[in-house]
Amino acid sequence: MAAKEHSFDISAKIDMQAFKDAIVQAEREVATRYDFKGLTADIDYSEKAKTLTLVSASDNKLEALEDIVIGKLLKRGLTSNVLDKQGVEDSSGGNRKTVFKVVDYIEAKEAKKIAAEIKNLKLKVTAQIEGDHIRVKGKQLDDLQKVIRAIRGMEWDAPLVFENMR
Repeated sequence: MAAKEHSFDISAKIDMQAFKDAIVQAEREVATRYDFKGLTADIDYSEKAKTLTLVSASDNKLEALEDIVIGKLLKRGLTSNVLDKQGVEDSSGGNRKTVFKVVDYIEAKEAKKIAAEIKNLKLKVTAQIEGDHIRVKGKQLDDLQKVIRAIRGMEWDAPLVFENMR
């Protein structure tokens, strides 16, 4: 009888409720902060476009706004990797604007890198890219846990989630 094969998936999912709660909390904090009194300080999340736009009076205020948002994300257990900064530009009324792409997927190039790193571990596991996730299979649960520890310990652009361990 063949030994049972175990598997898990690596994907990049965001707890959207936690994300939205963090944005609401950030908006509340900005509304009560003295250093933003009388200044433009907009936080706009577009679910459809998967973007977060911050608008404020200056680059300094924009950075403060970004710090508040990231602080609220971290408090909710989300990494700052869920936001990919697209750049800073001028906005209407002499304001400055930053647009972030909300990252909830693993890019193909990064998925290939992750699969290659798993292969480099020289464990008896296989990593297969299946659409928006990577399926890792192996006979030994220990090997799968070593893969999770190794991949977690590396720097990735996507906010990785390890799930469906069977």
